[in-house]
Amino acid sequence: MALLSELKEMVIYGNMAGIEEKTKECLKQGLQPSQLISEALIPAMDTVGEKYKNGEIFVPEMLVAAKSMQLSMGILKPLIAAGDLKTAGTVLIGTVQGDLHDIGKNLVAMMLEGAGFQVVDLGTDVAPEVFVDKVREINPDILGMSALLTTTVPQMGVVVEALKKAGLRENVKVVVGGAAVTPEYAIQIGADGYCPDATGAVDWARQVVQK
Repeated sequence: MALLSELKEMVIYGNMAGIEEKTKECLKQGLQPSQLISEALIPAMDTVGEKYKNGEIFVPEMLVAAKSMQLSMGILKPLIAAGDLKTAGTVLIGTVQGDLHDIGKNLVAMMLEGAGFQVVDLGTDVAPEVFVDKVREINPDILGMSALLTTTVPQMGVVVEALKKAGLRENVKVVVGGAAVTPEYAIQIGADGYCPDATGAVDWARQVVQK
């Protein structure tokens, strides 16, 4: 349908100025909120991810596309009845204690939401006990932790150990990322994965929930 294609293109090219009006137009024409998400927004973000991987766009363009998707989602989410939209899985995400950086973490959260995941974002400077309590409360499929500073990276290991002590480590897959994090460190602390960027995080998350 033309309207779905138009909405998809607006997300891909980050048309933040017109995306909300186009979303409302689609709804007025009788399209269902869940249909707009599954047939326009998610495919659009898949295309954005592919363009990034292929070097056709860069982080700023990806961020604008993700923000456009979020503007549309902001209209659609309140209209969706519980159970109408099947989520790809649940991801709990946050920047570790002592670290206030959130651009990378926010982009990962938006890209995951665009891929159909339910994302619970704890924000920045998240204490280990807060991560543990939230894992216990919502039982997510994945816990994602971000750190930009070398001084805060060790907090990731603290969280993993806290999950073990709480008897929750086997219940959740842990993935880490951020400028100061390396694949070797992820292995060292016993994380399940390391992702260098937002598109890698989406690919990794999809593989995890499919297994």
